Amino acid sequence: MFEVAEYIGIIAFAISGFFVAVRNKLDFLGALISVFLTALGGGLIRDIAVDKTPYTFTHNMPALTILIVMILLILFRFDKRDSIENKILFILSDSIGLISFSITGALIAIEAELNLTGVLALAFVTAVGGGIIRDVIINEVPFVLKTGFYGTIALLIGLTLYVLDLYDLISFNTMIMVFTAGIILRLVAYYKKWAIPLL
Repeated sequence: MFEVAEYIGIIAFAISGFFVAVRNKLDFLGALISVFLTALGGGLIRDIAVDKTPYTFTHNMPALTILIVMILLILFRFDKRDSIENKILFILSDSIGLISFSITGALIAIEAELNLTGVLALAFVTAVGGGIIRDVIINEVPFVLKTGFYGTIALLIGLTLYVLDLYDLISFNTMIMVFTAGIILRLVAYYKKWAIPLL
């Protein structure tokens, strides 16, 4: 379950990281950094937090997957398309990445026998950590700090998995249900413009 969610998240966040690079008119190196940080940054922080060698440093497929995704996006000239055309794909890929990485973060925390705080923290940082680093580097206010319900969804996923684990209900089927519900919630929150009240 971990590897399935991890690679879905890597592919989805690689796509969204690419679109962020295009929107900010970065060169090829800048786009590569944006893609790698978005897709792998949160996972690196997650693994270091639980004193594990980062998954990306022990498996070649994450980096290879990112390179393939980026090459395909360039070959199909997504870097030349109008941003409006990319908007739906960006929101969908970003939502899939958010939910997938929230799940992997929570699963790693549960495997490490962390408490509720630890599960919530790892679900959150895995889902949004890479995006925060990327946005800081390109001098933008981090996406998670200005978009309602984005980070909140990661916390809800973490809480849900923590409760499921308490009752030994974590299985492939429940993961599919959590994943689907998370995607629906993220898309509804986006299009209904749900937001946490501003200070």
